[in-house]
Amino acid sequence: MNTNIRKELLKLIEKNSKIATTELSKMLGVSEADVLNEMAELEREHVICGYLTLIDWDKTNTEKVIGLIEVKVTPQRGQGFDRIAERIYNYPEVSSVYLISGAYDLLVTLEEQSLKDIAQFVSDKLSTLDTVLSTATHFILKKYKDHGIVFDNKHEDEREAIS
Repeated sequence: MNTNIRKELLKLIEKNSKIATTELSKMLGVSEADVLNEMAELEREHVICGYLTLIDWDKTNTEKVIGLIEVKVTPQRGQGFDRIAERIYNYPEVSSVYLISGAYDLLVTLEEQSLKDIAQFVSDKLSTLDTVLSTATHFILKKYKDHGIVFDNKHEDEREAIS
């Protein structure tokens, strides 16, 4: 499959991982077998790293708090930030770890049941790592858009129009 079709395939499944391969083949102008083979190849190459479902937890009975923790670390000689990032992402509580620019080096995200759970992770596990110099914790208060999906909480105006 040529690189333009490959890029289009990736864009389409990034927006909707449940799109049927028959639909993808029509949209891309290739056979369904080509789509299936390309997706299998992309998985083998770890270009496709997984398939996720985006859930609006606010519409469930499940309590979930998302913490964003900025972490300043001392990079290790010959390994930079990779080794400390690996130590952090190996904690099962950690959702994601990013190397970032700015005053801090890493951005760590957690999804827990309470603010206390996140604070305890930071104080008991993250802050005790010998290369961690400082942290700053932020909490997501409301999601408006995530992974390109708008969380539309707008309510329809149920008042009758007056003419």
